[in-house]
Amino acid sequence: MREYEAMLILPPDAEDTAVDGVVERITGVLADREGEVGRVDKWGRRRLAYEIARNTEGYYVVVGFRAEPGAILELDRVLSLTDEVIRFKVVLRKAA
Repeated sequence: MREYEAMLILPPDAEDTAVDGVVERITGVLADREGEVGRVDKWGRRRLAYEIARNTEGYYVVVGFRAEPGAILELDRVLSLTDEVIRFKVVLRKAA
């Protein structure tokens, strides 16, 4: 398994239930593919470098997890279809 990190940007007025729902969705996708979520850092509202979907601020969430490379394709698909997520990026933290 490899260690990954996903950074998510949600709308600035996102409530805790929306944030928890997105994290639960990530946990579910990874659990189906034998992955595990390690940590969830809620950074809160931050100013965006540029306007995205008419938002100048966003609610940032960073999720650290371990998974096989095949699980990342499904995670990308699920996050791109999730309405609560404005932008996301998944990066490899440590090489095997």
